[in-house]
Amino acid sequence: MMMPDLHITGAQVLRPEGLCDAPLGIAAGQVAAEASGRALHLPGWQVLPGIVDVHGDGFERHLAPRRGAMRDLGAGLMAAEAELAANGITTAYLAQFYSWEGGMRGPEFAAAMLRALDDMRPRVATDLRVQLRVEIHLIDDYTAIEALIAAHDIGYVVFNDHIPHDALARGKRPPRLTGQALKSGRNPEAHLALLQSLHDRREEVPAALNQFAARLSSRNVLLGSHDDATTADRQTARGQGLRVSEFPETAEVAAEATEAGDAIVMGAPNVVRGQSHAGKVSAGFIAREGMCTALASDYHYPAPFQAAMALAPDMGLGAAWALVSSGPAAMLGLRDRGTLASGARADLVAINPETRRPGLTVSGGRITYADHQAAAVLLTA
Repeated sequence: MMMPDLHITGAQVLRPEGLCDAPLGIAAGQVAAEASGRALHLPGWQVLPGIVDVHGDGFERHLAPRRGAMRDLGAGLMAAEAELAANGITTAYLAQFYSWEGGMRGPEFAAAMLRALDDMRPRVATDLRVQLRVEIHLIDDYTAIEALIAAHDIGYVVFNDHIPHDALARGKRPPRLTGQALKSGRNPEAHLALLQSLHDRREEVPAALNQFAARLSSRNVLLGSHDDATTADRQTARGQGLRVSEFPETAEVAAEATEAGDAIVMGAPNVVRGQSHAGKVSAGFIAREGMCTALASDYHYPAPFQAAMALAPDMGLGAAWALVSSGPAAMLGLRDRGTLASGARADLVAINPETRRPGLTVSGGRITYADHQAAAVLLTA
């Protein structure tokens, strides 16, 4: 249910021009030019634009808390939405694989998850969308993938290549093969045979991918690449119309992408940790150098808030927070959100000064999360 018109007083509000103490009005699901309705007094709190998460697969843990425990995808998605809201995320792109890996990353699960999301989306206030992560060697599936994208109105696709080409080219058994096979529901030998067959068709991929990407671009689908290892990788991806570089592995790749005007997505957990868990370039360094467009939750929904706050002392709150709000919103073409400008969608997160955590989250003018202190203020306003 939409909140009645109200205005927030006593808080510092992050407007496009910076922090200010003026009341923030909310009316009809939008940021209002003038204060109206009842007053919500939050002295000492900070009110910031809602977080736009461009890539997160943390929802997987809610859908399958244990291997094989996937009985009600809708209930799992509802639980994921609650976690998103508690961490100030008002727009979330759920990163769903379409991969040879099988299990929760296989084609059948992708289709089931998308159906479940379509079914439950009207019952939640957080804006839940999909980033489809496509393994590029599934060229025989391109037509089916394109149909899935159209059927579920998916506007963001990232291409991945997780096949262990080096090991397969040497005739070696890839690492973690048995574990991957078990997750996929195949025996190890069948899984190895599948990997080898996909690897053997690698020369067919570039031409097929060029055509596939062109068709998706004609539908105005935003396209990205994942884990660009070299500047040549980024240049190839750009030539295919993939203008988002997700998790570039080196500063050189990020610099080349920035120079070319590509968007760069880095992992917020990398910032929080202070380094990449895989030994790649530091996301904090990329952000501080002005080469980052958006910070993504990746695998941990609390991370965007934590990362922005960790960067704020060096970058300033406005610039740091833009990496989880206006930056990703602009990249995704979501012109109605990402700032608390008058007329924008009423997406906001209010930071409790005692806990220094999100205490109130509002998405599209609807409350999605309130801690006990915010709830008390709401009940007495």
